[in-house]
Amino acid sequence: MEVKLTYHGHACFTLEYQGCKAVIDPYAWGMVPGQPDLHLQANAVYCSHGHADHNFTQAVEIEDAPSLPWSVQEFTTPHDDCDGAKRGMNTVRIFDCGGIRVAHLGDIGCFPDEDLAAALENIDCMLIPVGGYYTIGTQTAYQIIRSAKPRVAIPMHYRTDRQGFDEISHIDDFLKLWGKDSCVFPLEAGNHMHIHK
Repeated sequence: MEVKLTYHGHACFTLEYQGCKAVIDPYAWGMVPGQPDLHLQANAVYCSHGHADHNFTQAVEIEDAPSLPWSVQEFTTPHDDCDGAKRGMNTVRIFDCGGIRVAHLGDIGCFPDEDLAAALENIDCMLIPVGGYYTIGTQTAYQIIRSAKPRVAIPMHYRTDRQGFDEISHIDDFLKLWGKDSCVFPLEAGNHMHIHK
């Protein structure tokens, strides 16, 4: 049993399980500096909120599937640290693929509440924003990962030397918080990871 995750940059991933694909948080063409236009195929698309760098469903060609082989648990969180007053709300999704649990935190802007924190405990894979400004920053992301203890944490929504919004933190600011034996595995855009159980 395995789930394949492909990182497309920013907060966009393709999740593959049992021959079906889900695209999560596709960004609009030309929206994210340095990121190529997305042209993806999937059986479903999920968006954490209504901002153009997360909800460009036009980039995804939907293919029919008899049924989707995963279940999805949803949690509403603020997109900021003031209960949504600045940027509205965000949806965190936990995909259960035959017992392999993958959480996409979208543009979460604060530490998870009690219910979400409980759901994230010992999750198999956490896709977590780390760049700050629009989302939680490096320190809060570090605390969430240390608290939840996922098997794997993949950072997203950050800046590199070649891509990303100027106002968010560089990926190196987050990675320097971790030692070599951590659960954090950054992916270059276009690369993928297999999660087994």
